[in-house]
Amino acid sequence: METSCNILVVDDDAFMRDACYKTLTRHGHSVSLAKSGSEGLKLLERWSFDLILLDLKMPDEDGLIVLAKIKERDPEAIVVIITGYGTVKTAVQAIKLGALDFIAKPFTPDELLNLVRRALKNRQLTIENLYLKQSLSRETRSTDIISRSAGMAKVKDMIAMVAPADSTVLIQGESGTGKGLVARKVHETSQRRGHPFMSVDCGALVKTLFESELFGHVKGAFTGADTIQLGKFEMAHGGTLFFDEISNIDLEVQAKLLKAVEEKCISKVGDHKVVKVDVSIISATNRNLQEALAEGLFREDLFFRLNVVSIHVPPLRERKEDIPLLIDHFLERFTRKQGKQIEGFSTNAIEALTEYSWPGNVRELENTVERLVVFARDRTIRTQDIVYSNTVLSHVLSREPLRLEEMERLHIMKILQRTEGNKSQAARLLGIDRKTLRTKIKKYQIVSAAT
Repeated sequence: METSCNILVVDDDAFMRDACYKTLTRHGHSVSLAKSGSEGLKLLERWSFDLILLDLKMPDEDGLIVLAKIKERDPEAIVVIITGYGTVKTAVQAIKLGALDFIAKPFTPDELLNLVRRALKNRQLTIENLYLKQSLSRETRSTDIISRSAGMAKVKDMIAMVAPADSTVLIQGESGTGKGLVARKVHETSQRRGHPFMSVDCGALVKTLFESELFGHVKGAFTGADTIQLGKFEMAHGGTLFFDEISNIDLEVQAKLLKAVEEKCISKVGDHKVVKVDVSIISATNRNLQEALAEGLFREDLFFRLNVVSIHVPPLRERKEDIPLLIDHFLERFTRKQGKQIEGFSTNAIEALTEYSWPGNVRELENTVERLVVFARDRTIRTQDIVYSNTVLSHVLSREPLRLEEMERLHIMKILQRTEGNKSQAARLLGIDRKTLRTKIKKYQIVSAAT
């Protein structure tokens, strides 16, 4: 999918303007025309452009002067000079003033398109660098949906149907069910997969900075705004913008978000220029938005705009058959991360983990497996490891029939935890001498703090 871009052509030659317009619009770009430098500068006061094609020789104002004014207003503006006087000297002057490239008249439609592609690729690389800085700060995760349950099969079917349609999607489900994973899967199976996937954590952003995060800001827009800053909308141009826990957005920002989604245009904080953006919107919430509407905390018009297609992700307690698969998946990841050699979980341990209700859903299971890998002492993770790792799961074990030796080992480990590894105190509480306790610790391979 080739991204549609917003291009300004500034040229006093009517034939050249018309030729550029026809060539570029035929390939899906939005094109504005100006017949003079002053007219072009007026358009730049109202609109933001991905690329400016600027004629060097115009009657009202020299192209180099116009270029200097453009770069003074916006140092990041991408300008390509068009001239019939393509001397090396002029080209060097233009590039020194900040022009990206240079093309001489006459040129063919293919030459123009190739030039535009190169210029826009340069802009895209700048945006992707910002995107990568954010992405690299997080662990790279697989977007495979690990499941065999009927509930998740419906989710996969919905993804397959909605992804090619490029529709606005609302993903609903409890915290930790994997709504972000579903959003990424929609993006990666859509026509936008070659473009950025930007995530906005609506619950983590400070209200006063939310607008800047979404739309960007210009230098001097507020205290601390020392440079021009791109917002998430511009950074996601051509790709997908994912709003995680969207119910947390303030009503005032909701109104501006609705306008951006409907008009596909934004304005940076502190600026009135309009920036055209092409993004697919996916939102997620763990809250019942119908209740938020009734309480006046969420705009009805925004809800209907976001809820074109709805995907419900079921909680883990309703898809218990997925738990063993997820355990294996997380075990492989964390053993590799920790550099440990663990073959798997015992049957009793798998049953204990499957029995648990998982109020934190897949995220809680993931964190639990990581903790168990950290505490594991041999190649198999057993029920006693669950207790030793001090997880909330220990109460589940009380409903499991355990062998006498397993129960003794668990009890000793609990007492050692209570005494913070003090063996003398633990022995007294257990009603045995220190030597007997040492023997049992060795027998059961219990690791504790030496005191």
